Amino acid sequence: MARRILLSPPDVGPRERERLLAAFDSGWIAPIGPDLDAFEVELAATTGRSHAVALASGTAALHLALVVLGVGPGDEVLVPTLTFAATANAVTYVGARPVFVDVEVGDWTLDPELVADHLADRARTGAPQPTAIIPVDLYGHCADYDRLLAIAAEYDVPVIADAAEALGAARSGRPAGAFGAVAACSFNGNKTITTSGGGALVTDDAELAMHARKLATQAREPVLHYEHREVGFNYRLSNLLAAVGRGQLEGLDAKVARRREINATYRATFEGLRGVSFPTAAVGSEPSWWLTCITLDPEVAPTDRDGLIAALAAQNIEARPVWKPMHLQPVFSELPTIGGEVAATAFAHGVCLPSGSSLTSDEQQRVITVLRDQLA
Repeated sequence: MARRILLSPPDVGPRERERLLAAFDSGWIAPIGPDLDAFEVELAATTGRSHAVALASGTAALHLALVVLGVGPGDEVLVPTLTFAATANAVTYVGARPVFVDVEVGDWTLDPELVADHLADRARTGAPQPTAIIPVDLYGHCADYDRLLAIAAEYDVPVIADAAEALGAARSGRPAGAFGAVAACSFNGNKTITTSGGGALVTDDAELAMHARKLATQAREPVLHYEHREVGFNYRLSNLLAAVGRGQLEGLDAKVARRREINATYRATFEGLRGVSFPTAAVGSEPSWWLTCITLDPEVAPTDRDGLIAALAAQNIEARPVWKPMHLQPVFSELPTIGGEVAATAFAHGVCLPSGSSLTSDEQQRVITVLRDQLA
């Protein structure tokens, strides 16, 4: 059988190997070191921020963002229902409650109008406002921060941008990660760039960055002995993994360009085919197309989501459904939800296609051949 085609595998090469071995040979094997410091400076520049704190995961970044912004037990946080579970999980880590909100039809990011209506209703009834809003930059599309930040500012609600899926994207001329009081990045193995596992918190606020960095190293006080005045976490990225990240950052533009080419090829082949549609980029949005997704119209398409995924799997090609919405997850099913129909439809009929930057043209043609057989 032909070699397996993965959805979004790590794309690494000589650059990363050289940096990793150089860090190893330098003796900086312990968690901190010069590559970690340099990676943070370079990542801050990439995201248009003043500060970056490199961490063990994007989930850790979301968790610390909530902690440093003072979100805690009894608070509520608005979260788009169409997202990976980590966004909602992090809210529960601090004892707060997610309130799930539906997404826009075009790019599946948090619907600003629903957020505005919800905050206005709370203001009218005298109910406390949510303590934070976490828009998610889904599948490489930055959320509509122009509208969301203005709405949040009207009610003095801080915004935490979950940019885990969108490094290299942009909106309104600003890069993913540049929005909100704090943003979270992910370098998981399937992301646009990877440190094998890892993430980062980025911000323009020096005090928030300092607090997050302290909490990520068990909240040790700056004294000779080990002193702790608050509960901390073991969340720092290692120096060796940061060295890999530096190599990956050097190739970020090329990796994003390749994902955009892959998306363009899928669109050129299938856009306009009855029963098949693609998410659309909003005006001013420059998606990274971390994953290319299609939606199948059950009234027209000759196959359904699961049938298409099974056909691809039979040819040793990985695909998967769009994220299952949080309000449909058993663990969160009792929590409040605003809307949800758009997200539910995306999940029911959406398929994520192989989109990694290492995908060759021949491999993409293998995918397209199966798609043609199933959809034409």
